[in-house]
Amino acid sequence: MTKSQAPNRLIPWLDVLAIIAWGVLMLRYWLTGKLYLLIHPNFFGLVVAGGIALLIVGLLKAQELWRQRKRKREVTPNAQHVNFFAPGLGSSLLLISAILGLTITPQVFASDKALQKGVTDLLTTSRVQPQSFRAAIRPEERSLVDWVRTLSVYPEPDAYTGQKAKVQGFVIHPPDIGKEYIFIARFVLTCCAADAYPIGLPVKLSNNQERYSPDTWLEIEGQMITETINGKRQLTIAAKSLTKIPQPQNPYSY
Repeated sequence: MTKSQAPNRLIPWLDVLAIIAWGVLMLRYWLTGKLYLLIHPNFFGLVVAGGIALLIVGLLKAQELWRQRKRKREVTPNAQHVNFFAPGLGSSLLLISAILGLTITPQVFASDKALQKGVTDLLTTSRVQPQSFRAAIRPEERSLVDWVRTLSVYPEPDAYTGQKAKVQGFVIHPPDIGKEYIFIARFVLTCCAADAYPIGLPVKLSNNQERYSPDTWLEIEGQMITETINGKRQLTIAAKSLTKIPQPQNPYSY
C-alpha cells in the first residue's frame, strides 16, 4: 500500500464519523432542551427522527466498511485499494461543524439583537400574525405576544386603558426613550432561530421601582395606559410590581 492510499482508506470512515456525529448532535440538543433555542417545537419530531436515522445509517455504514476491510485482507491481502469515494473535504467540514455544535452552547437572542432589529417598531411589526389573536382571553391572562397580536387587530391604545396586565419577558433599554421607561420583550419563532423577530411593550416605572439591567427576565404586573413615546401614542404597562425570574427553558414565543 502506497502512502497516498492510506488517506484514501480513511475517507469512508470520515464519512461515517460525520454521519454519527450529526446524529449525536441532533439527539443531544433534544435531550438537553437546546432545541428550544434553535427551532419551533413543531419540528422536534423531525429532528429526533433524523438523529436516530443518522445514527442507524452511520452504524450500518461502519459495519459494512469493517466487513469489506476484513474480506479484502482474507481474499486479496496484497491487492491495491480502489478508491470509490470522492475526496473527504465535505465530510471533514460536516464533522468539524458537528464537533463545534457539541462544544459550543447555543445562545438565546437578547436585547442587543432586538435593538438591531429596531425595538421602537416592536408594536407595529407586520410579522405578527393577527389570526393567532384570541378575543375571549382575559386581559390579565394575555401573554406578551397575545397583547401585541391584539394590538395588530385593533391598534387604538385607549381601548385597553385600565385593563390588567401580567406578562413575562426580558428587559431592553432603548437609547431614545426616557429613563422612566423600559421595554419588556420576547422573540417569536415561526420556524427556526434564523427567522426570529422581537415583539414587546413599553413599561412605565414609578420613582421607587428598580430599573433592571438589559436582558434581565421579569414578570411585570400592572395596568394598561396610553403614553406618548417618541411622538407616538403607544399602549404602555404602568408597572405595579416587577419580579425578577429565571430565564425560561423555552425563552421564545410562537
